[in-house]
Amino acid sequence: MTPANEAHREEMWCRLRLAAGYFSLTLAGEPTFGWRDRTIGSRANGSNGGCWLRVSWAHAQWAEGNYWTGNEDGAAIVGVPKPAVVDLYEWAEENGDRNRAEVLTLVTDKACSETQELREELDLPGQWWPNLRAALETLSTHKTERTITTQKKITGRLLSFFGSTVDPIVTTWTTAHGDANWTNLTAPSVNILDWESFGTAPAGYDAATLYCLSLLTPDTARKVHETFSDMLDSPDGIRSQLHVIGRYLKRVEYGDFGDLADSLHQHARRLVDKQSR
Repeated sequence: MTPANEAHREEMWCRLRLAAGYFSLTLAGEPTFGWRDRTIGSRANGSNGGCWLRVSWAHAQWAEGNYWTGNEDGAAIVGVPKPAVVDLYEWAEENGDRNRAEVLTLVTDKACSETQELREELDLPGQWWPNLRAALETLSTHKTERTITTQKKITGRLLSFFGSTVDPIVTTWTTAHGDANWTNLTAPSVNILDWESFGTAPAGYDAATLYCLSLLTPDTARKVHETFSDMLDSPDGIRSQLHVIGRYLKRVEYGDFGDLADSLHQHARRLVDKQSR
């Protein structure tokens, strides 16, 4: 870790401690950092028992819009296992940067992976898969004005990565979590964490994300496909997978998912061939 990253993590630690003081909470255990260390979270204890304290940081121009209020907005979603925001606090720093602290109900089940992509096969309870399927089906029917992506963005991404032989036009849009990676799912009970990205997307988007991030673990990838085959093999499911593949291939350029890149390219070739038949 570079000195700059170490300094930023210490700043995030300070923000977490400040938020704990505001809510009269005592931090318990080591904190966890989100992608690019933009968020920090920790178990905490208060007068009402255990909870999870999460702090998000952003420059002023980014501290607005859907992603900034996603966990709070997710309170309107019913029938999906997830933590609930029970209190929140926002503050600005002297340079204009903003912070958002959220107190969430505590989920004691552990994340399925320490990385977004799965690197070891999972041994999950048999009911875990149908429970996840039911949760995502319930979510898909939730009405929202939030969006994950648009037809224009999908058309542009599929054209730039896979050419004009791929039909980019989405026929069915549903509500999705938007970041259904393996750090945002828990076991042995299914809980879905981190709702900052949820909104409308092509049908099958979450299943597509989960499948593409399972390509390094063939047994789990097969289980994902078995559970969501009707979604993944549909025309919109194929579009979703290609869109997700393009998303993660873009991140390879910035140092993420390097050893997943070949698997993503191989899967994309299979999908393009399937759609062009």
